[in-house]
Amino acid sequence: MPDAICNTSPLQYLHQIGYLDLLPQLAGCVVVPNAVCDELHAGLAQGIELPNVTALPWIHRKDPISAPALPLAADLGPGESAVLALALETPGSSVILDDTLGRRAAELLGIPFTGTLGLLLSAKEKNLIAAVAPILDHLTELRFRLSPGT
Repeated sequence: MPDAICNTSPLQYLHQIGYLDLLPQLAGCVVVPNAVCDELHAGLAQGIELPNVTALPWIHRKDPISAPALPLAADLGPGESAVLALALETPGSSVILDDTLGRRAAELLGIPFTGTLGLLLSAKEKNLIAAVAPILDHLTELRFRLSPGT
């Protein structure tokens, strides 16, 4: 299965709703750039409930070679930029991200993408979860936002 390169928010939300274990079942090889690890560690240091991805054996850490030379968009965070740069360097990969700007950049760059909701819908389709609606309610409580047309 091709690499799935994951950004911060899907890791955060899946962890906070207790479904982080779906990620390796759905994505196979899960790659996380160090910029994403740094964002998660910074949140952990602030007391936010986040996963320690360095302790997860199914997470593979890898940095893009071209990140400093890839000016994708001024408003992309370091995690999104690293995820997209790594995807460009990894033919056949896809990205998992929720940020609207990051998704637009992925689309413009021709990088296949999904997000937290897409993962949950895939999990439902594969009978890994019983229903999406109650999980979506929980995500809404965590301030997860859906864009129109998502």
